[in-house]
Amino acid sequence: MKKTAAAITAVGGYVPEFVLSNKVLETMVDTNDEWITTRTGIKERRILKEENAGTSYMAIKAAEDLLQKRGIDASEIDFVLVATATPDMPVASTAAYVASEIGAVNAFAYDLQAACSSFLYGMSTAASYIESGRYKKVLVIGADKMSSIIDYTDRTTCIIFGDGAGAVLFEPNEEGLGLQDEYLRSDGIGRQFLKIDAGGSILPASEETIKNKQHYVFQDGKSVFKFAVSNMADVSALIMERNNLTKDDVQWLAPHQANKRIIDATANRMGLEAEKVLVNIDRYGNTTSATLPLLLYDYEKQLKKGDNIIFAAFGGGFTWGSIYLKWAYNS
Repeated sequence: MKKTAAAITAVGGYVPEFVLSNKVLETMVDTNDEWITTRTGIKERRILKEENAGTSYMAIKAAEDLLQKRGIDASEIDFVLVATATPDMPVASTAAYVASEIGAVNAFAYDLQAACSSFLYGMSTAASYIESGRYKKVLVIGADKMSSIIDYTDRTTCIIFGDGAGAVLFEPNEEGLGLQDEYLRSDGIGRQFLKIDAGGSILPASEETIKNKQHYVFQDGKSVFKFAVSNMADVSALIMERNNLTKDDVQWLAPHQANKRIIDATANRMGLEAEKVLVNIDRYGNTTSATLPLLLYDYEKQLKKGDNIIFAAFGGGFTWGSIYLKWAYNS
């Protein structure tokens, strides 16, 4: 009996229409296009401007795009997972709302939060459900409205993040395709370097926390960069070694889009040529949970059945890891 693996069988995506370019940011904070591009690789990012629209708005759009392309009804979905660091609201599950709005009436749903590693962890979760045999169609959505937690007077963070959503459908596969291996890690030492101070159980919202701007993302850029470069590169090289993959065996690297220098360092450690690296950070910035599915969305037509793809991510907490997946279809 062949082993059942979890394969990606469809991809969808959504990015807002409004473009926040480096040139516009120059008018908002003390920075410039050359500085941003040289240090991050970002030229522009998308910002959700629709009134009363949160992360769920983009997640629903990405899911609907996927369902339409795959030609299936939402009622066939067994489970909806929304990977996000910016849920619509505390307590109430964003995933539950998304599932109801797209018509996934037979699905259960919940959110997963592991900062920028959320979608990577979500892939692992989806694969486990599929491999168990209990569920046949698992929808994983990575979505974040980062503009809702960014201080646009803070040049260390406002240049980096953007809004967007991507979705993938996992289904059983017995051809040897799909998720092959994973290596996921975390270390609480990172808690102090990338965080939002207020709004949680330690420091609830108050007039003072709002005045002190403690509900926005704080990032110690140098510390995060140092940890991200070493850890993303390490796990990507490790998963290749563990599966006896050479650089010639790997068709694509799908890295979290946080910083072009981190992406380059990971590819170099793996020995991969630039043309094997999926990159869209220049157009979207860091969309947190949405970076990996948006890469698949943008590059879907170039991915071929049987391609070996290495996914890698690093996020606040710290959280990080790598997944080895064999692509399951031709567009």
